[in-house]
Amino acid sequence: MITVDNKTIHLQGRDMSYIVTVGEHGDLLHYHFGRKLGIREFHVPVTWNIWSAYAPEGYTLENVPQEYPSYGYTDLKPGAYSFINSDGNGIAQMKFRSLRIEKGAASVEGMPCLRGAGEESGAETLYISLEDTKAGIMAELAYTVFDRYNVVARSAVIRNISEKPIRLTSVYSSCLELDRKERDLVYFPGSWANERQMERCAVKRGLRIDIANERGGSGHNMNPFVMAAEKDANEKSGEVYSLSLVYSGNHSTLVNCASDGSLRILQGINPCGFEWILEPGESFAAPQSILCYSDKGFGGVSRELSRLYRENLCPSSKSFAERPILINNWEATYFDFDEDKLVEIARKAGEAGIELFVMDDGWFGERNDDRRGLGDWTVNKNKLPSGLKGLSERINREGLKFGLWIEPEMVNPDSELYRAHPDWAVHVPGRTPAESRQQLILDITRDEVREYIIKAIKDVLTAGNIEYVKWDMNRPMSDMPYPGYNHRYTLGLYKIAEDLTASFPNILFEGCAGGGGRFDAGMLYYFPQIWTSDNSDAVARLKIQYGTSMGYPISAVSAHVTASPNHQNGRVTSLKTRAAVAFAGVFGYELDITKMDEREFEEIKEQVKFAKKLRPLVLNGDLYRLQSPFESNYCSWEIVSPDADEIFFMSCRILSETGMTDPMIRLDGLDENAVYIDELSGERYHGDELANRGYLPKYEQKDFSSVVMYLKRVIDDKSERSL
Repeated sequence: MITVDNKTIHLQGRDMSYIVTVGEHGDLLHYHFGRKLGIREFHVPVTWNIWSAYAPEGYTLENVPQEYPSYGYTDLKPGAYSFINSDGNGIAQMKFRSLRIEKGAASVEGMPCLRGAGEESGAETLYISLEDTKAGIMAELAYTVFDRYNVVARSAVIRNISEKPIRLTSVYSSCLELDRKERDLVYFPGSWANERQMERCAVKRGLRIDIANERGGSGHNMNPFVMAAEKDANEKSGEVYSLSLVYSGNHSTLVNCASDGSLRILQGINPCGFEWILEPGESFAAPQSILCYSDKGFGGVSRELSRLYRENLCPSSKSFAERPILINNWEATYFDFDEDKLVEIARKAGEAGIELFVMDDGWFGERNDDRRGLGDWTVNKNKLPSGLKGLSERINREGLKFGLWIEPEMVNPDSELYRAHPDWAVHVPGRTPAESRQQLILDITRDEVREYIIKAIKDVLTAGNIEYVKWDMNRPMSDMPYPGYNHRYTLGLYKIAEDLTASFPNILFEGCAGGGGRFDAGMLYYFPQIWTSDNSDAVARLKIQYGTSMGYPISAVSAHVTASPNHQNGRVTSLKTRAAVAFAGVFGYELDITKMDEREFEEIKEQVKFAKKLRPLVLNGDLYRLQSPFESNYCSWEIVSPDADEIFFMSCRILSETGMTDPMIRLDGLDENAVYIDELSGERYHGDELANRGYLPKYEQKDFSSVVMYLKRVIDDKSERSL
């Protein structure tokens, strides 16, 4: 709900308020973001300092919290936007001009954003116009709130209202001002095969931190999700603010702690390498930034965003649809396969109850290794004499759906496409472009390149009965030919994704970028699941999946059981533990099932049965993190159904220890008045004891030991009395 009381604008979610006021001199000021307040008029108090007397209006903007500040007038903190006008300066003081309120969620031109059209969505959007006629610039800020969430989705459009060009040098989507308080910053850096490693640091006066990526996509090395938490906040308690960018390009979340201890947090496109020329009358749209508030710790933020993304971001037809359990041939064969080998894997997988076979890299062009063939999207008939049509029919006869891997944004120099169109690769004129993984990036800012990709992939997807696509992107972006190129590239990516997903609504698309290099809210708009990391080792995945779950739903976390010793790090783990970790995500396999002994194969059959039983809970349940692998020798989590009737619990003791007692684990989110039965062991438990005393897992005496429970509420009195 959005209300206006004189100069107070009040946005309310389920149990939070976001309050904006128009100051006496027309400045748009921030008053409150937090627990819900009553509807009435509010005024931002002005804090005076030693140089206030020199400001034309008697106070400095630096001393008041603002909604969309600029640097250089009477505010010398980092600004939400910067530009150079025809006079050669970037000084502006945009004042409130007008507002309007509309039903439904805001849209962002050319980019993904939260879904929610019309009154039935429970969404309202506030649009506020600001302008500075002397500077020749104006902004329209959009704020979307939903009556069932504690979030505010913000975006901004900058417009040139002068008669000469303006050069934008930065445009952030949101600004959050927080008053002085001891707070920590929680963010998620990493690297290839080691994504979203949770870090926490204190924010001190005078500190400026840029949580950023400038490698071409949202990135392995830094995720566009950040939390600012009060000092003692934890999983279950404490005030936490989060910012999530619905964007898949270079990003920045700039945190500035002023000398008085107050925080200004800006989130948006990374200014590094950014520039955008606005001709008179032209506009620039910034991506959407989602601000979330919780007074129930990190877990409160995670569950809020998970519900929001499932219901109002991911493709509606796929978000809550059961995902098939798949097997991917990559680690079984790499490039060395033929049609019969693939069908053999599919046949054995079908015997285990697996539902989808995915053919990975190596099926097209002269693609016998990663040095050639990218861009040539025609079937390699030496490997697949029946083509995609014949192969998909053979796979279907084995009772499995058929899917395949593509990497449409890339080209190898050793390819027919590159030989025909070398200028289609991203490059700086006169300079040899840098290869990475023996490949270059196609320039999808160009219409003809996008048209080629769209037609080529459409031809592939209509060549057989294809029901799943894994969309990969395996290198960082270098040699960007001009400032602002990365943003234009990202817009081109969205155009391709929009066209292909709309043209094939029945295909399940999974995102991938060298694993988890583009795991962001922008890609979730098109792809309801994303390959979480190329590192599939169960122990490494404890941290990767734990960190990912902080800002994204587990229903988007693609998690597979792979071979042991693991192909990325050589670690040996049991089949039991590999599955236990993968159950908390979109479950699948990536190994040569034809080489497994009978005992392992029977174990896989039982895992598949259990995963099928579990997947409605993964799609609809709430995740509670109980023990952190970043802070202990243990990792524990549980998934709880909305009615608390059903609970999946997993705990892993990473290293076996001598002379140490394992800790009790208190479960969360359950009904303390209920009795539960573990359908895996037959043991029964009282909810109040699990919640308040805890549960002691019975680990095996070895490294990487895991325990799994599947609890169901006991509903008959006789069963309860029999305890």
